[in-house]
Amino acid sequence: MSAALMTGPVGAPVLDREEPVPTRTPPAFVVGDLVVHHAEESDIPAIVTLNNIYAPDGLTLMRSEAFVTAHLQDYQVIRGADGRIRGQVALDEYTPSLVEIVSLAVAPDQQGQGLGQSLITAAEHLARERGHTELFAISLAEALFLRMGYTLTSIEIYPEKIARYRTISRSELSIGRKFCFTKRLR
Repeated sequence: MSAALMTGPVGAPVLDREEPVPTRTPPAFVVGDLVVHHAEESDIPAIVTLNNIYAPDGLTLMRSEAFVTAHLQDYQVIRGADGRIRGQVALDEYTPSLVEIVSLAVAPDQQGQGLGQSLITAAEHLARERGHTELFAISLAEALFLRMGYTLTSIEIYPEKIARYRTISRSELSIGRKFCFTKRLR
């Protein structure tokens, strides 16, 4: 890599790089005895596969590799000892203060072990780190979100979400009885 030394606005030296400085991978987040990692490029196919298992039943929206690639910095995963993704979650930003929990999925053979709660906790942690003050989620997992301190509300208070649903598919607004949950972060 070649670099040139330049002078900054106050006369301080500034390194002018021809190549971008690699971004630092954020550290893993520990929840109980589980470790939640930020997703890596090699995780993309597994994230898409796990997410899309639940899409036909309306539990998640279909995700493509292009979508996950574009939002990779928003995905967190729990891996098993074998490296396989056991669960995942992502954040979808609407405004600097508002973010949605999306793509929450736990492998069918891993359910009932607290992974969903750990992933939601990790998503809340990431949202706080990024300065978001409000989270919401659209889900059928009523008991899980209520147990996690979320309040049941109406999707009508999030016109941004309704607008996004309409760009994807109007049927998303009417599949089953989806619940909308909200939580203020401190």
